[in-house]
Amino acid sequence: MDMASENAPANAPEATQDVVEIWTDGGCRPNPGPGGWGVLLRFKGTERELSGGEAETTNNRMELTAAAEALEALKRPCVVRLHTDSEYVRNGITRWHTGWVRRNWRNASGDPVANMDLWRRLLDAAKQHDVSWHWVKGHSGVPENERVDVLATEARKLIEETLS
Repeated sequence: MDMASENAPANAPEATQDVVEIWTDGGCRPNPGPGGWGVLLRFKGTERELSGGEAETTNNRMELTAAAEALEALKRPCVVRLHTDSEYVRNGITRWHTGWVRRNWRNASGDPVANMDLWRRLLDAAKQHDVSWHWVKGHSGVPENERVDVLATEARKLIEETLS
């Protein structure tokens, strides 16, 4: 156990030792095109990395997939701090989805919500946990964010190799 965990008050609702920290990233090149996603989960000093990809996708789909995969990987309900460099994911999950649900999965223009399948998957995965959503600026030197960017890029390149 690290010192921060030992010094956290036992009755603190989010004692450091009880929080799962997650960083997610996704992308594709070109957009749309082959894509990859990456996840870093950290709990009590232990880290786990996940990644995957698709042959034909979009940046937004890969960002959503990363967040859903991360939450689905948790074996029991957890307090989670999820870090994403996607404002689309953070705004969609914290602000926009309530209107979409109220309008029967239509956006403000009345059109079907893009990526509805993944938004529903993410909402279902998040329901089981106490998740706080944090935006981090991409490519700004945050080591964990840089790591998931590498994981997503490596996953995309693997997909590209299978296509050639």
